[in-house]
Parts: sequence; structure tokens; C-alpha cells
Amino acid sequence: MTPVAHIRSDFATKFGVPRQAGLVEALRAAVVFAPPYRAPEALRGIEGFSHLWLIWEFSQNKGTGWSPTVRPPRLGGNQRMGVFATRSPFRPNPIGLSCVKLERVELDTPEGPALYVSGADLVDGTPILDIKPYVPYADCRPEAVGGFAGAAPEKTLTVDFPPPLLERVPADRRTALIGVLAQDPRPPYQNDSGRVYGFGFAGLEVRFTVAGGVLSVVDVMV
Repeated sequence: MTPVAHIRSDFATKFGVPRQAGLVEALRAAVVFAPPYRAPEALRGIEGFSHLWLIWEFSQNKGTGWSPTVRPPRLGGNQRMGVFATRSPFRPNPIGLSCVKLERVELDTPEGPALYVSGADLVDGTPILDIKPYVPYADCRPEAVGGFAGAAPEKTLTVDFPPPLLERVPADRRTALIGVLAQDPRPPYQNDSGRVYGFGFAGLEVRFTVAGGVLSVVDVMV
């Protein structure tokens, strides 16, 4: 399959990316189409939908192989489940699926049509294989059972973000970044209170520690 577009997001690497779409609604991203697909008419009518399905490729996991069982972060990374009972990136075919909110459509950017979305859980540059509208009457199943992921994660951290460091973050990215940090971006098997973690966000390097349910930002570097 050929990617029709790529995502533009604030995440330089997969560390820090929310584990599901929609967990941090303040995150903003853009879907920028590849040259063969920059046809405005291909988006005709899309503005009538509030949400979209993005079908994409786990490009950072290509060629890494797959396993019939994986350790979901939701279960603390200690219990194995069948790969087809999870959304693990280590799959026979590295395909991801995300439901995002469509914020606006711009047809005449310098790179052609673009879709601006919120709540995306994708690394910058991720190839988009297809885009489909979210259709509530068909896609929404209130009676559905979610197995071991039956409810949104309850664990959130209190974020201690010193004002001088927060001021280094663009004002329109602060709410999203705090939301990402509150979700605890660490791997579930890492719980070292003395360790300094870091990830790239919006062109910055954000470093933090976690102890006693409090995430403390210790540095923000350009």
C-alpha cells in the first residue's frame, strides 16, 4: 500500500505519545497529503463529519517482527495477552487505527489540502494509509465490552511544572504537554524515582522525574 499522507505532530519519537487516541484532546496535529493525493475534490464533504478514522503504519516498528503474545502497558507490562487482543505495534502487519476529531479543513496550504485534527496519538511523520469518516450510527456501540481495557486509564500524575520552565513552551502547546505528562509517559515497568526521563515535544526536550504520584519537570531545552 502507498501512504496517502503523513502526520505532522509534536512528537519526535514514540516516547511520550499517548497510548490511545483521544486521551489528550488538546493535542493538535495536521494530516498533510502526499503529492499524488493533493486533490481538493477528494475531501469534498469531509467537513460534515466531526471525527475521522486514521489508518496508519507503525513505521518505527517495520521489520521488527511480531510475537503471538505481547505485554500490554495497560496490564503493567507484566502479563501476556494475545497480539490480536491488543493494539500492540508488534503485529504481523504494522497497521494502526486512531479516531481523531476533525478541527478544520484547509484546501489551499502551501502543500495542498490539509486536515487539522485533535487527540492524535501519532509520531511526527507517521505514514497515513487511508482516512475514513467516523459514522456514529455504525461505529458507536454503547453496549460494547472492552475486555481488560474496559475503561479509560484512571492513573494520572500530578504535574509540577515550574513557571520559568513552562514559559519556554509555546503558549498554545502548554495544555497539551501537561496532559501528556499527567498520563505518565514512562514505560509501565520503569518506576525509578531517581531517574530523569526525557522526550521531544514541539521541538523541545522535556525532562522530568516521577516520585510519589508527582511528575516534576526539571528542564525544558530547545
